[in-house]
Amino acid sequence: MSDSTPEAFPTTEPDEAAPARVEATPARLDAVWSWLVQVAIVVGVLALACSMFLTLLRPTMASGVPPWIRWLERPSVLWATMGVVLLGLRTVLWFRYRPSATATMADAPMLTVIIPAYNEGEMVARSIDSVATARYPRERLEILVVDDGSTDDTWIHIERAAAKYPQLVSTIRLPENRGKREALAAGFARTQGEIVVTIDSDSVIETGALLAMAGAFRDPKVGAVAGKVLVYNRREGLIPQMLHVRFILSFDLLRAAQSSYRTVLCVPGALAGYRTSVVRDLLPAWLEQSFLGTRCTYGEDRALTNYILAAGYDSLYQRTAVVHTVVPTTYARLCKMFIRWERSFIREEIRFARIVWSRPPRARILSLFDALVTDLRYPIGYASLVLFGVMVATTPVILARFLVAIGVMSFLNMLYFLRNERSWAFLYGILYAYFWCFALFWIFPYSAFTLRSRSWLTR
Repeated sequence: MSDSTPEAFPTTEPDEAAPARVEATPARLDAVWSWLVQVAIVVGVLALACSMFLTLLRPTMASGVPPWIRWLERPSVLWATMGVVLLGLRTVLWFRYRPSATATMADAPMLTVIIPAYNEGEMVARSIDSVATARYPRERLEILVVDDGSTDDTWIHIERAAAKYPQLVSTIRLPENRGKREALAAGFARTQGEIVVTIDSDSVIETGALLAMAGAFRDPKVGAVAGKVLVYNRREGLIPQMLHVRFILSFDLLRAAQSSYRTVLCVPGALAGYRTSVVRDLLPAWLEQSFLGTRCTYGEDRALTNYILAAGYDSLYQRTAVVHTVVPTTYARLCKMFIRWERSFIREEIRFARIVWSRPPRARILSLFDALVTDLRYPIGYASLVLFGVMVATTPVILARFLVAIGVMSFLNMLYFLRNERSWAFLYGILYAYFWCFALFWIFPYSAFTLRSRSWLTR
């Protein structure tokens, strides 16, 4: 849980005169820190729940507000109260989450890693190196690198890597750019492994990631496994620093909670594992997927996860399988990434509304409640913006209260981050909350109105 980065909190130096304590002290400090943060989280959630309940009982609308706008307040507060209940539920599931045991060098299955690449340049070589040097039996590992019609020097780097690891790396070169889904399909068609792991070409895995991914597939009911995604280029500006915190919350809270009822909704392309026999059966439908009369190109990771869940298999999150991926460093590229994600979210959330009824009872109930509260945040949330605008116009001091509320809520979220990473980086998480409210709030409605667009928005 400790962080080796410069901004990490200082830790107490062990007493050299007491060797028995040298090993135990860091473990005890971590345990105490984790316990304290968990207590703070529980207290924070309970305090928030009490506050929402009291607000629900008594209207807080400022005097002078037009009567026609008053009906927006109570639904907004009701939804916020449901959100606190969901946060409490996710917290309990998060506390209970445990990653699957990793595979060993002796029992690791035959595994294929597919790396699709498009105009990635030198970064693809780093991605291949990370896989080729990972801990995994060489006789049970193959690496397929697919060049999706790159127009830069990506193919040169792929060829060099293939020459560097001739027993491990095989290559596929598509004549023109066909999209990531087609590139992955070309790899799926040639895989020899019992398990197939896909890694983005702008990502590098940690040494134990492959064994960790393979271990989760010991359970025959598991069809897909999500790895833990961290930011590779977090030192390259403010945006990567903020995304680093957001990613940890997204994976170590949201996906850990979903994994507790074996229904992780999106196994991300940066590091995803699949049971090969399952994927091959679903390949034709996944390749030909369409939405609103338009063939789907983006969101291939969540789409494939939905197909696997619909086929009756479970999806898990494996915290011990870690990948570091390159993220946008500019506002324009960040918006493109989020637009792509939101379009995929809307499309696949609609599909999951049908799939969820085939899930086991516990997973069905928890998924339905999660989806209900999560999806209501859009109509109620944006309607609340109207409410907020009216209230600020009549009572300007409400703006200051709103800014304080964002800070308080984001700090509560940062407690989840601090349980896993004792780092001053949590301050970037608080900054991200304000950044989203004032610079990214428009992403979802724009994505909803451009759902039929086929643009990947990756470059």
